[in-house]
Amino acid sequence: MTQATTSSPTDVERLEIELLLDALARFHGFDFRNYAQASLNRRIRSAARNEGVDSISELQHKILHDGDALGRLVRTVSIHVTSMFRDADFYQNFRKLVVPQLRTYPFMRIWIAGCSTGEEVYSLAIILHEAGIYDRCRLYATDMSDELLERARRGIYPLDMIRRYTDAYHKGGGTEDFSRYYVSDSSGAIIANALRRNIVFSMHNLASDASFNEFHVILCRNVMIYFDTKLRDRVLELLYGSLVRFGYLAVGKKERLELTQIGSKFAMLPGDARIYRRIA
Repeated sequence: MTQATTSSPTDVERLEIELLLDALARFHGFDFRNYAQASLNRRIRSAARNEGVDSISELQHKILHDGDALGRLVRTVSIHVTSMFRDADFYQNFRKLVVPQLRTYPFMRIWIAGCSTGEEVYSLAIILHEAGIYDRCRLYATDMSDELLERARRGIYPLDMIRRYTDAYHKGGGTEDFSRYYVSDSSGAIIANALRRNIVFSMHNLASDASFNEFHVILCRNVMIYFDTKLRDRVLELLYGSLVRFGYLAVGKKERLELTQIGSKFAMLPGDARIYRRIA
């Protein structure tokens, strides 16, 4: 690329990025226009380098005419860092504070928003299974990337990662033999069918799509830190409107509801796991 890749964008590059984002939203439905700008600029520049083009305008032309390039750009721009039982204190608190309340429901709908490649979905399925309530749950796992969703559906993870996940599982309060939750073959570790049967994977874009159900629990962790204030507030309203009264919303460690427009409608549970309960 001819533009500087580490400094602030030039006026021309700023316009190119704006046009690229408009094209993504208008023609493909991927709306990144209210993502945090500095991080977004870096990722778009990275996508241009990866595609071997010399400008953002060339990148725009390519993604408008090449579906594979579009998929690669969406993967680069969207955030999908994840792992099983990430943040042990979250899962400890979920087991201790949320699961006992979920046992009182005859049936539960749970939404994992921004599920990426599925590790958090299967982590939650394991906890619900161990609590004896998984058969009363339906998990809806959504993401804007169809490729990531397909990887999540397959539920196949490298064996070296499974060793890390086993340790994280025990740190998160797990007491069983973690190997009972997967089978191994030449392709890696495959999540057991018993954990997959109540999960629905579907495309959903938090930036542009509406609510699609009413949920008892929503996990949207480490997603909104990449949004600007306008988009964050829009997504929080969406999540609030998707929760039943006294439903639970879990966000990331760096995400807080207290100073947002809907903060007064939630109460944070004890601890520092960023689990909130809708109270209004």
